[in-house]
Amino acid sequence: MKTVSFYDKIYESVGKIPYGKVATYGQIAALSGNPKAARAVGNALHKNPLPGIIPCHRVVNASGRLSPAFAFGGENIQRQMLEKEGVAFLENGFVDLKRCLWVNI
Repeated sequence: MKTVSFYDKIYESVGKIPYGKVATYGQIAALSGNPKAARAVGNALHKNPLPGIIPCHRVVNASGRLSPAFAFGGENIQRQMLEKEGVAFLENGFVDLKRCLWVNI
């Protein structure tokens, strides 16, 4: 029987974020079984083994801030990818979480 790693759980959780929505690192950590592991989520996403399949661009911080070190092209690429999906941004450049946060209840 194969043991599922925490990173595998993270990738599975991220894969559930719907098109046009975002989730926070904390949400993904909680969905993956360790609510205090938001930093580990960031590390896992930086190592995303399937960048075209696991939508790591849909994960932002708790304030809606994009990753300054987005692993696949930088912050501007992450924003472009989200804008293509219809994700709304505030004047400060953060994602409008009131409109675009995935409510995974």
